[in-house]
Amino acid sequence: MANQNNNKGGQQQDVNQLLKVRREKLQNLQEAGKDPFQITKYNVTHHSSDVKELYNAHEAEILGDRKAPDVEGLDDAAKREVINNDYNERREIMDAKPIEVSIAGRMMFKRVMGKASFCNIQDLKGNIQVYVARDNIGEDSYADFKKSDIGDIYGVKGFAFRTKTGEISIHAEEITLLSKSLQILPEKFHGLTDTDTRYRQRYVDLIMNQESKEVFIKRSQILKEIRNFLAGRDFMEVETPMLVSNAGGAAARPFETHYNALNEDVKLRISLELYLKRLIVGGLERVYEIGRVFRNEGVDTRHNPEFTLMELYQAYTDYEGMMELTESMFRYLAEKVCGSTKISYNGVEIDLGKPFARMTMIDAIKKYAGVDFDQVPDDAAAKKLADEHHIEYEERHKKGDIVNLFFEEYCEKELIQPTFIMDHPIEISPLTKKKQSDPTKVERFELFCNTWEMCNAYSELNDPIDQRERFAAQDANAAAGDDEAEHTDEDFLNALEIGMPPTGGIGYGIDRLVMLLTDSQAIRDVLLFPTMKSLDGVNKKNDVNNTASEAPEKNVKTESEKIDFSKVKVEPLFEEFVDFDTFSKSDFRAVKVKECVAVPKSKKLLQFTLDDGTDTDRTILSGIHAYYEPEELVGKTLIAITNLPPRAMMGIDSCGMLLSAIHEEEGEEKLHLLMVDNHIPAGAKLY
Repeated sequence: MANQNNNKGGQQQDVNQLLKVRREKLQNLQEAGKDPFQITKYNVTHHSSDVKELYNAHEAEILGDRKAPDVEGLDDAAKREVINNDYNERREIMDAKPIEVSIAGRMMFKRVMGKASFCNIQDLKGNIQVYVARDNIGEDSYADFKKSDIGDIYGVKGFAFRTKTGEISIHAEEITLLSKSLQILPEKFHGLTDTDTRYRQRYVDLIMNQESKEVFIKRSQILKEIRNFLAGRDFMEVETPMLVSNAGGAAARPFETHYNALNEDVKLRISLELYLKRLIVGGLERVYEIGRVFRNEGVDTRHNPEFTLMELYQAYTDYEGMMELTESMFRYLAEKVCGSTKISYNGVEIDLGKPFARMTMIDAIKKYAGVDFDQVPDDAAAKKLADEHHIEYEERHKKGDIVNLFFEEYCEKELIQPTFIMDHPIEISPLTKKKQSDPTKVERFELFCNTWEMCNAYSELNDPIDQRERFAAQDANAAAGDDEAEHTDEDFLNALEIGMPPTGGIGYGIDRLVMLLTDSQAIRDVLLFPTMKSLDGVNKKNDVNNTASEAPEKNVKTESEKIDFSKVKVEPLFEEFVDFDTFSKSDFRAVKVKECVAVPKSKKLLQFTLDDGTDTDRTILSGIHAYYEPEELVGKTLIAITNLPPRAMMGIDSCGMLLSAIHEEEGEEKLHLLMVDNHIPAGAKLY
């Protein structure tokens, strides 16, 4: 252990010394009147991929008829001479009509070889090799280049050529240091693989991981093509308020803030719906908005508290018209962005070219759960069914809420290919027109694909009397403790009383759509700056717990928070399941958290996927969501009891128990998971 600590200290000292050297190099440049930070612009004529495309086309035009040399029957030395002579002739022909270029980007590799060197410059569109020779750029400039560091940003002027190994490169005639990198990039062969660092320092992720950059370039393309598609259908893009007095249009808990100038409490919007419908009332007929919305809820692989939503509303159509628009738009986006209506997600082919399947919510439950809710007479009977199927519900829930819970439990996981789920219960659809044939249901659909809800659409409710009654029911839910219930919006009701035409409306989660079309596994992979819990280390203010850049000569240490573990208890969820005698004889093991997500429809449970040292992942549920968000636990080493029989919770088998310590602090109960040193391997037994 002592040797490990000494090695750590030595590595930290080496890093600090390297950072110090970079600052000294900058100081020397500044003292020599070569401060790169004084440069304000650089004339870039091409990107790396442009240079390669131009050279290939130029070469094909000039040398297209030239055949490769015949070396049949020659010995190795003769072969080399013939090939070398052919290369020199080709270079002479090409260099007589050079392609002059000026590029700029970050230096990712450098190899110095006496009077000539090679480096690799990375820009927006890729990277390209640069040949830097002292005789071409001058002794002073070459001397400065030799002292450059990986990560420095350079401008390069020169001409394109092909090396003997066949790589298109740039022969530098002038190089300019445009920005000095004072930090050290991750080691290039391993890249930036730590997901937490990738999300917190996206700028480094974009430098080191080309696939990340491609995801965000494709995201921009998706947004562009959505706008193109809607422009072709005469939709108008608009903007509506983000700070609102009444956050409506969805079942979600809002963020709250205070407007100083007006001395009023306001909320961040959770939806775009109610303002866009006001515009339909005003006669704009076809409107849409792409914008951020904010929902004060959990974080997992498909949810982020702030996300991008697109909503559109079209007068004089219904939810059938929205199905046609949705199917056409998804097919259009797949062709434009992915090049085919057949896409792959996590190795599974999804066909967006075929007509999307259609199924009512009742029929889906009948198919996948074997329950026909059309034959269930009332709320009491629905709750009895939920009890029999071990589905958790709240006392205030009605039959329609139970129907939705059954759908989420049994059906969503089966919907891989695109499927419209239609005709939802009225209880969960307060802004939707009733079906004339069955007033317990509404004209609503959700599109499911890859088991995900991709969009939500209605035949919009335009009856102001019915809408007031629905709002009243939502107010009652809020009074009963539903913090996601909507509230009566008097101005919106006034707009409906002025008159809104029959209208179809729909909302799309853009981030989830990008995940699908880029084969990304988590919503954070498609958000440039996802929501992250603040670090508990140094520089918590801006989430950088590395002080080397500020003070390379110092090695700052922080003391761990002292926690009282004296009152260890069996986790409350297991108190009736495990007595203390059994608990004391349990097999305690170190486990690594591979993944942690909130359990849907549970406010308490987190689901852990754990490495317990075996070849099989272990699933454990723990009722600690009030104390931790899932993302802050990924990568931690915890202590678990691994020899307990599985226990079913929310339809998931929990195989073991994570240990926590509970204590009182300032009159309030606190809980802390037992976390241990990450050097302890998964499966290590406690003594």
